[in-house]
Formats: sequence, C-alpha cells, structure tokens
Amino acid sequence: MENKYIPPAWAFEFHGHKCPFMPIGYRMGLLAMEKLGVEREKDHGFFVFPEIGVGHPQTCMVDGVQAATGATYGKLLMEKTSYGKLAVTFYHPKKGAVRYSLKPEFLEGFGKFEFFAHRKKGLEPSQIPAAAADEVLNWVYAQTDEFMFKIELKPDFKFTPVKGSFNKALCSSCGEVVFERYARTKDGKTVCIPCSGY
Repeated sequence: MENKYIPPAWAFEFHGHKCPFMPIGYRMGLLAMEKLGVEREKDHGFFVFPEIGVGHPQTCMVDGVQAATGATYGKLLMEKTSYGKLAVTFYHPKKGAVRYSLKPEFLEGFGKFEFFAHRKKGLEPSQIPAAAADEVLNWVYAQTDEFMFKIELKPDFKFTPVKGSFNKALCSSCGEVVFERYARTKDGKTVCIPCSGY
C-alpha cells in the first residue's frame, strides 16, 4: 500500500513489534509537523507532550510520534502528562502548538479485530499471528485523517524548557558524576539524590 503515513521498517524494529498504535503515533507526528510547518527535529527545538498514562496498552503510540518527529525522550523533547488520554500536544516556539487526539468513533472501530481479542486475553503483540496484526494495520492505514483525529490549535500554549548545563560534580558518597541541578548537600559535602536520603 502506497501511503506516506506508513512507518518505515526501522520504526517497527525500534518499537519491537507490529501493532496499530505505533503507526497511529507516526501518522499523528507527521500530520502535526505538516500543520505547524516544521521538519523532523535534529536538535532541541520541537517539543511533544503525550497525554498517556500507565497501564493502558495504547501507549505504543508514543514510539511512533518519536520516530516521525525526532522529538525524542532521550533528547528531553518529550514529557508525559499522565492524563490517561490518547492525545498529544506538539509545540514549536516559533510556530505554535497543536493538539491531536483520537476520536472515540475511530477507537470503537478496533472492537471487530482479532488482534484486540488476543490482546484482551493477555497475549503480547509479538505473539499475535501476523495475519491478525496486518489486518488491523491495513484498516488503520485506510482510514481518513478526519475520521481518526480531532485537531485543535493551541494559541495560548506555552512551554519553557530547562536551560541545559554541562556543570557536574562528583558525589562524595558513591563517587559517581551528578549534574549540578541534581546535586545535594549532606553534612557539608556534595552528594547525589540517592545518597542524600532526600
């Protein structure tokens, strides 16, 4: 299927298994970049705020967002809000912010697929037959953006990232390097948080 929103093979390899939510996040990320007029982030200028929580299996969406946008957790460009929602706000300081959320009617469409019957029984995605995974993936790829996503411009959204610093010290207790903003003082000596007892 020719569709620019289908993730490349490396994104599935990075994610670890075939499931519908990583590609949903990938598509969401590409659409958000198009909407804001930005390119994939090479450095530290595009921020992403997934509203996912823990304990719901649709969080795979976030790996797709990272793969599409380059706004990765490792570059400190991604910060979870833990609202327990399938939504993401994308923010560029010069271009503004947009929020994408999955529409209930789109999510209800998953009920008919064997893939989710397996998931509800506790089967991990990598253990689900390939035919079941491909069936739901192809359905996702065939849906329109309008059916899948609610899109909201967020003109009042503001975010100020923490200023980066290379300053560091050695913990006087364990001897490991700790970055300055995380250093604490205990008995007049520099310590890391775990050694501080805080």
